[in-house]
Amino acid sequence: MACSCESPSKAALATGGNDITSLDNWRGYKQDAVPENWVQQDGAIHLTGGGPVAATDMAVPIRHLETLRASLTLTDKVSYGSAFGARRVNDAIDMTCIVRGVDRAGLAASPGLIGNINCNSPLRYDGPMTEGIIEMARAGQAVAITPFTLAGAMAPITLAGALTQQNAEALIGIALAQLVNPGAPVVYGGFTSNVDMKSGAPAFGTPEYAKSVLAGGQLARRHGLPYRSSNVNASNVVDAQAAYESGMSLWATVMGHCNLMLHGAGWLEGGLTASFEKMIIDAEMLQMMAAFLEPLEVSDATLGLDAMAEAGPGGHFFGTKHTLERYETAFYAPMVSDWRNYETWEEHGSLSATQRANRIWKRMLKDYELPAMDAAIREELDAFVAKRSEEGGVPI
Repeated sequence: MACSCESPSKAALATGGNDITSLDNWRGYKQDAVPENWVQQDGAIHLTGGGPVAATDMAVPIRHLETLRASLTLTDKVSYGSAFGARRVNDAIDMTCIVRGVDRAGLAASPGLIGNINCNSPLRYDGPMTEGIIEMARAGQAVAITPFTLAGAMAPITLAGALTQQNAEALIGIALAQLVNPGAPVVYGGFTSNVDMKSGAPAFGTPEYAKSVLAGGQLARRHGLPYRSSNVNASNVVDAQAAYESGMSLWATVMGHCNLMLHGAGWLEGGLTASFEKMIIDAEMLQMMAAFLEPLEVSDATLGLDAMAEAGPGGHFFGTKHTLERYETAFYAPMVSDWRNYETWEEHGSLSATQRANRIWKRMLKDYELPAMDAAIREELDAFVAKRSEEGGVPI
């Protein structure tokens, strides 16, 4: 299960051609809501990430209301609510109840909201995060408990030590949720990576990160819990580094049996930038991973013995009955990759993968259709947001 990225800072990307998006012409989440539009259309994404960046164009007390309203109205996928403090959690629960047409008991019986709780590593949960665990558990909604253990900074420099700390921090948060409401849905989160010891900057998609993801999955299964991980990298632009570090991350999440992948698409600059181009490229990689996980079919039909006989020694299979029956669906069809030879690629503009991704997200935005919502439900949701905004939202 993949989720769009959530980053605290910048919104958009900037490389590779005259029509590439820049931060200057991005007009904010509330106005354009481009990322949620895209999340709705892409089959590789199964739930929203609460917004790709912090909506700094909105006042902090009402930010959670506006971003969740965007998520609930611009996509019909599972929503991610802010778990930062009791009041924000309760707002998210009330808004989800409105959209689902249920009361809190109904929502508890069929959970429809998820939030992420970060431990303040090392060895500390702050007040708002603790409140978030308590309120989400009390309402029967899912929480992913995720220590932020960067080896050498917020955890021991050795991976064994960092993972030991991760496990202890995750389990204490999970235990708190169960004390509040035994059986409350929880996810064991892992986010152990390393830092650049030359600068102190977080490093992602590293061999150390991949090892930690695999070990984290083993720890989650040992405790009988679903596992949350991430598709992360530390590149500042959509380039080869972004791709190979995300590739390392994705292979680790797949081999580590990750159940919930936050930051599934669009993450750049160690999480400080959300990129539309990277979202598309990540979607390509996510879809390729899904295709890779499809079991290999072995049967009389797929062995192709009749095709071998038809082609004969020295022949080819392009025109055989076996090929003609299957050629349209036999292989994974890429969204971004260009498999043409160099001359043909050059004749069609010599576009890089980043430039092709730019065109794809803009086309998806143009083709976006708002999901259906009952007018009465939308009116009730808007009235709730207006009322809570007039009350001042959540005071800082």
